[in-house]
Amino acid sequence: MTSVRGYFHPKTATGASSLIPSPPWRYSGDLLTVEYRTDPARVRELLPPPLEPADEDPGAVALVWADWQSCSPAGEELLDPVRSQYKEAFAVVRCTYRGRTYSRCVYIWVDKDFAIARGLHQGYPKKLGSIHQTRPHPYGPAPRIEAGARFGATLAAADRRLAQAVVTLRGPAETNGFVNGHPMAHHRWLPSIEKGTGDKGTGLALDELIESGADSFQGGQPWVGDAELELFEAPTEELARLEVREPIAAYYRQVGVVWDGGRLLESGTSAASAG
Repeated sequence: MTSVRGYFHPKTATGASSLIPSPPWRYSGDLLTVEYRTDPARVRELLPPPLEPADEDPGAVALVWADWQSCSPAGEELLDPVRSQYKEAFAVVRCTYRGRTYSRCVYIWVDKDFAIARGLHQGYPKKLGSIHQTRPHPYGPAPRIEAGARFGATLAAADRRLAQAVVTLRGPAETNGFVNGHPMAHHRWLPSIEKGTGDKGTGLALDELIESGADSFQGGQPWVGDAELELFEAPTEELARLEVREPIAAYYRQVGVVWDGGRLLESGTSAASAG
């Protein structure tokens, strides 16, 4: 009998075509984070049971731009950069589950297919987008990491601009913000192939609430600053519903992360429907 291999589709005789390798996955990245407050009701509407809004500052949102290089443990993708480099922008809120505070990614856009595949596995709601951010550099006109440095960032999807920001750094900080500072509470959902079936009548073949986070983390000096942030309406996107009511702060930080799996919190309890 013939067997097929690979961590993810497509599975083949050798496994070499798999869209993503098996974990652990290693990341190096530049993060530009803008935190602000929105209407807490707009956060609540994005939290399916059994998740509840955070007890403190329930309307806090982090909009993060990230310029990544990622690889499997051997690091071979770094020498074939098209397989390692990608960008993403994502919106994070906070929530609670059984008395513990979690972060949760509610919207995210990436510019490579392998990043979307990893998101399906991790419970991130990834979609394709166009993401750009200013890169620091010690020479020439690019900004240095210093007080007064200015960074721009843009996000678009399906030919529509969804967000743009300009961040001006003030000085070193103790943290990179608080909204995206907890383990992630995500759902892994997959609709059943048969209509009207699925786990406990939800129409879902896969219905898991999971906890996910970094297996290890390294981070450079965080910098804090101020941001000018604009969100825009689009026919098939709802980021603008998380309207900016009050700025909190903006941050820049370089990080290194290893992701190596998560933990099942519960299954089959979602109120989501495949319909």
